Amino acid sequence: MKFIKIITFLAFLASFTSILCGIILNLDYSKKLIGFGVLGLFFVVFPLFSYYRWKDKDVKDYMLTKENLDKMRENQRNS
Repeated sequence: MKFIKIITFLAFLASFTSILCGIILNLDYSKKLIGFGVLGLFFVVFPLFSYYRWKDKDVKDYMLTKENLDKMRENQRNS
């Protein structure tokens, strides 16, 4: 899975570079560079990052189920 981490980092660098070039350089297509950078962040980098971070996690651990609420109450009583 290191491959996904590298691809995510490279896509982030490309998007961030595109945004910076659009802001710094005075070109005819500066606004397009900024737009493509933002699109890259939202449609490529964020989904890849989310997949990489959540791939081996159980979603039930993060949901407010009755069991998890009981565990939280138990932890608050103990502390």
